[in-house]
Amino acid sequence: MLGKMMHKQLTIGSLIEHAGRFHGATTVTSVETSGETVHVTWGDIDQNARKLAAALGRLGLEQGARCGTIAWNNRRHLEIYFAVSGAGYVCHTINPRLKPEQLIYIINHAEDQVLFIDTTFVPAVAQLRAHISGVRHIVVMGPRDQAIAEQIEGVLFYDELIAAEDGRFDWPELDENTASSLCYTSGTTGNPKGVEYTHRTSVLHSLGGNQPDGMGLRARDTVLAVVPMFHVNAWGTPYIAASVGAKLVLPGPHLDGVSLAKLIDAEKVTVALGVPTIWMGLLQGLAETGSTADSLQRTIVGGSALPTVMIPTFRDKYGVDLVHAWGMTETSPLGTLNQLLQKHDALDTEAQAKLREGQGRPPYGVDLRIVDDEGTVLPRDGQTQGNLQIQGHWIIDQYFRADGSALTDDGWFDTGDVATLDQDGYMIIRDRSKDIIKSGGEWISTVELEDIAMSHPKVAQAAAIAARHPKWDERPVIIAIKSDPDLNADELLSHYDGKVASWQVPDRVVFVDSLPLGGTGKVLKNKLRDTYGDILLEN
Repeated sequence: MLGKMMHKQLTIGSLIEHAGRFHGATTVTSVETSGETVHVTWGDIDQNARKLAAALGRLGLEQGARCGTIAWNNRRHLEIYFAVSGAGYVCHTINPRLKPEQLIYIINHAEDQVLFIDTTFVPAVAQLRAHISGVRHIVVMGPRDQAIAEQIEGVLFYDELIAAEDGRFDWPELDENTASSLCYTSGTTGNPKGVEYTHRTSVLHSLGGNQPDGMGLRARDTVLAVVPMFHVNAWGTPYIAASVGAKLVLPGPHLDGVSLAKLIDAEKVTVALGVPTIWMGLLQGLAETGSTADSLQRTIVGGSALPTVMIPTFRDKYGVDLVHAWGMTETSPLGTLNQLLQKHDALDTEAQAKLREGQGRPPYGVDLRIVDDEGTVLPRDGQTQGNLQIQGHWIIDQYFRADGSALTDDGWFDTGDVATLDQDGYMIIRDRSKDIIKSGGEWISTVELEDIAMSHPKVAQAAAIAARHPKWDERPVIIAIKSDPDLNADELLSHYDGKVASWQVPDRVVFVDSLPLGGTGKVLKNKLRDTYGDILLEN
């Protein structure tokens, strides 16, 4: 027998409708491409999103049409998020840091009909225009600019589009399983793969991911979304902020440490979200400006392994709690978040800090397991390493326009990570399966080696790779950037004494001026292996 309760579809339109109705006066701060800081409200975002939704209908878009964005974190991008998905179209956020041939592939593979772009990207899109003929309309996110109009034939201007509408647009009652948004992975081999989210998965991710032991955002918070809106829907932050009515701060293109330190102080930011390199830069920015970031209480850190030395630095010097999280494009992205349990209150500060170094435990809605190479489920003892697999309400089933499932035969998604799990669900990423070093039949974690290198005060950044070896098959090599020119290889290698077993100490240190980075800021270890993979054979 069915229950006797209302049934409402879980839709993205309902999120912005809620924010506009009950948090309409709450501020949304936007740093524009020009550098100007603009203050609007959730009520303004709701109204402009409705106007844009109506404008897209007048352009002749049909339900399910993909609308691409190449844009920074700003208020127009936020309006596009809600307008496109809320009206029944698919919001396709595109990483502008990808190579031109990848951008062309992604736009054409998605069959984007509209492309929204910030003024920064006008020259690049003008060059791509002949290769993306399926795009019917290019919309520049700003007022009319005649110089831009001369660069891209037939270009439309965002502010003119919404000015022509009256805002009396009602969000449609969509089926919650309708596609809402589309992101492509930034894999280092082959073409990027599309992950298409639904309204249901996006709303459930917002609800499940924002529990007190999750992101825990509140209406009283001021939230700085440094994680790009072109990267996994900014970790769901726009949706979560709308659902609770938090003040949202969008930093635009200026993500250097000094700019962020000034923005945190000016807007009284309480919670911030971003990748480790951002917070490394913020530490430098705080030192340079003399700011103590008094308002900032915590940051959510994901995207890659967090150098553990940053945790006590933020905690002891600035009173900021760094919360480690893990996820990926295929998981919407939240898979785990590191919050302590009640029983951990009995632990001393050092033991608690050690536990916080891992990626944490899954919220309700996510299940994790580790398996061996034959698919046998391994024990959750906190010691046994295995291939990490995930299930849940906001986890991929099938890649966009791909044949066949993305899951194992028994319905799990293989993440490509090697991890440990304990009885409480605390997960620690030991490595990517393609990066882990197998030396003489034993595993060595590049994540651990990198963390030790980064804890040296004279190291700015480091990566560990597997180099081929005539006796042991593979041995670790550290590729590092100095923060102090006096650092030498022997000093760095001696820093490993007592921190890992002697056979895990790297064989070689190579100092470089820079590391190759991908579109999301991760180090491209495949390129490092191409360059240094034979360094131990060269004698």
